[in-house]
Amino acid sequence: MVTVSRLGQVQGMQPLLSIRNVTKRFGGVTALSDVSFDIQPGAFHAIVGENGAGKSTLMKILSGVIPEFEGEILLRGEPTRFSGTRDAEHAGVAIIHQELNLVEQLSVAANIFLGREKRGAFGLLDDRAMEAAASELFERLGCRISPTQHVSELRVGDQQLVEIAKALSLDADILIMDEPTSALTEGEVERLFGVIERLRQRGVTILYISHKMDEVFRLSDQITVLRDGRFIATKDRSQVVPKEITHLLVGREIDDASTRVARQPGEVLLQVRHLNLPRTGHAQQWRLKDINFELRRGEVLGIAGLMGAGRTELLECLFGISPELPTGEVLLAGQHFQVSEPTDAMRAGLALVTEDRKRLGLFGHLSVRENITVCTLSEMTKLGLLSSRIEAERTQQAISRLRVKAANAESPILSLSGGNQQKCIIARWLETKPMVLLLDDPTRGIDVGAKSEIYAVIDQLCREGLGIIVTSSELPELITVCDRIMVLCEGRLTGSFARGNFTEQAIMEAATQRV
Repeated sequence: MVTVSRLGQVQGMQPLLSIRNVTKRFGGVTALSDVSFDIQPGAFHAIVGENGAGKSTLMKILSGVIPEFEGEILLRGEPTRFSGTRDAEHAGVAIIHQELNLVEQLSVAANIFLGREKRGAFGLLDDRAMEAAASELFERLGCRISPTQHVSELRVGDQQLVEIAKALSLDADILIMDEPTSALTEGEVERLFGVIERLRQRGVTILYISHKMDEVFRLSDQITVLRDGRFIATKDRSQVVPKEITHLLVGREIDDASTRVARQPGEVLLQVRHLNLPRTGHAQQWRLKDINFELRRGEVLGIAGLMGAGRTELLECLFGISPELPTGEVLLAGQHFQVSEPTDAMRAGLALVTEDRKRLGLFGHLSVRENITVCTLSEMTKLGLLSSRIEAERTQQAISRLRVKAANAESPILSLSGGNQQKCIIARWLETKPMVLLLDDPTRGIDVGAKSEIYAVIDQLCREGLGIIVTSSELPELITVCDRIMVLCEGRLTGSFARGNFTEQAIMEAATQRV
């Protein structure tokens, strides 16, 4: 019997896409093992699972990024195997990657139409036509990004919007979205959901990877769960609740609370007084203006704010990598602290995990071991020579502490899932034994199981005496892990809340309060 769902897709008919016994191995690691399920035409089909479950690998197979695999893909009932992304795009399949796939040296418009450039008379590039088309796409997304701006000048959130615009420009029948909201503000997320709704009304089938259960349950018709590279179940969204899906994807219960026992922060560790960061050649003269705060030993201080509020800029000032020289006074353990470059910050006892894992955090050509130990090799020498035994022991301890999932320490860092790559970066900085750990949106693109583990690590580090400053685009995350939350709006401090007194509403009111 053929039935029509709440949003009009036809069920009971031939699947648009059928995945049959798909297996994919990378060396000795099996990323997917005998995965089979169907996707109905016009459906919003969510794919969920922990990092390393095989979600992104499967999507790369479906979009032609990975052409070699075992098993079979049926598209509209016909066996299909894409030789590359262009082949998939010609068949009506487009993907928005979690890991940004942009050419930083090119303009926004050039990235959107890369390989499909618009041409005018005599075959010359028609830049104006591409810029006009790019502007129209950004209007649909409700965002202001200049088509002529170089991608390298954009923050991660804006780069994510460029990726989304690039996929929308293909007018695909099947649109794969791999964590599309991971770097977006709440307002940008809402606008994206509006675009998604319009796409669905046009009959576009959407495959959606997300670790955010609220998104999955708000948008999806069906939810497929993968775990450790295997298919676990496909459920109709209307027949399950988030806790059931979470249990299926991790195979265990997740403890939502990171700190059952209240922490007791100690003495003041870091003091920031009248910190200012200028913005040259801009109508808004300051990136940060007159910022004052303290961080105590054993405390987690959260920084909230909308995109452009100055969250990342604040951490960059403290670590010596701000685009311009800040002014103000910083004291660390009671001593005046002047940072002009990251090595100064490291020596003083600061560590920074950046928001842009791929571009600023990873050494993509190195192994897991090399990525973890790269900042502390001088501590692993004997008689001036690097001790491979000490390095291996330190690496294994770090892998165990952060529960990094890797075939071994010599695995290429890029063979790991995004969440496990992030764990390696955190492990690297913990090896430097910092007094203050700066975490810039550290769980972006990380699944609920891995997030819970990182929350536990944060809690343990605090109880050991570290001071931690963390930014996040997810308010529930800050409310979960922080002892205090300070709020920025357009570079100014507009609110400060202690645990027990902060709510999402109060924080959002402060985040939109113009001074």
